Amino acid sequence: MEKEQIKPFIARRAAQELHDGDVVNLGIGLPTLIPNFLPEGVNVILQSENGMIGMGPTPETGKEDPWMINAGGGYITHVPGASTFDSATSFGIIRGGHVDVSVLGAMQVDEEGDLANWMIPGKKTPGMGGAMDLLVGAKKVILAMEHTAKGNPKILKKCTLPLTAKGQVNMIITEMGVMEITKEGIVLTEINPEFTVEQVQAATEAKLIISPNLKKME
Repeated sequence: MEKEQIKPFIARRAAQELHDGDVVNLGIGLPTLIPNFLPEGVNVILQSENGMIGMGPTPETGKEDPWMINAGGGYITHVPGASTFDSATSFGIIRGGHVDVSVLGAMQVDEEGDLANWMIPGKKTPGMGGAMDLLVGAKKVILAMEHTAKGNPKILKKCTLPLTAKGQVNMIITEMGVMEITKEGIVLTEINPEFTVEQVQAATEAKLIISPNLKKME
């Protein structure tokens, strides 16, 4: 798979996990591509932890409103009926369990559903932002991410970086496949036909459980 195809491929598959009417929080980077691939007839309500519910698509170049940004500082638009409010109200929505799905990226995730996604070794970092609250407060947590980083596995037996949250990840979607976190471990449920099971396992430190109903990722 060509490098430029990876992120849209992951975003397209992640979009299939969203249902009409879901309240969804999208992490910065790759997850922000997901609204571009929502199935026809599926309308989700996008929430941003800096104080908005009802985000619209990314504005066209030259039409950005400097007062309309998401939690990552990127320009956004709003849909009819959108609301803005203070961050305390926003986190009340998150902590109150009103977010149906949170889609985030990750630096590391392990077979127990632990996630590390905020500290880069050797870099000064301000903190994890709202990720900790989103992981605990959302009803379902999906990681949409590339399978490896510079050839190194990101899906590990145990995270080595500081954790954002423990045991909160439900699903992992990468360019190689779709995996679900279970009590038994990480189950590979779908595979990109461009790869073999052996290739997926070789790129994964954690031992994968291969679903007996393994199907093609689309």
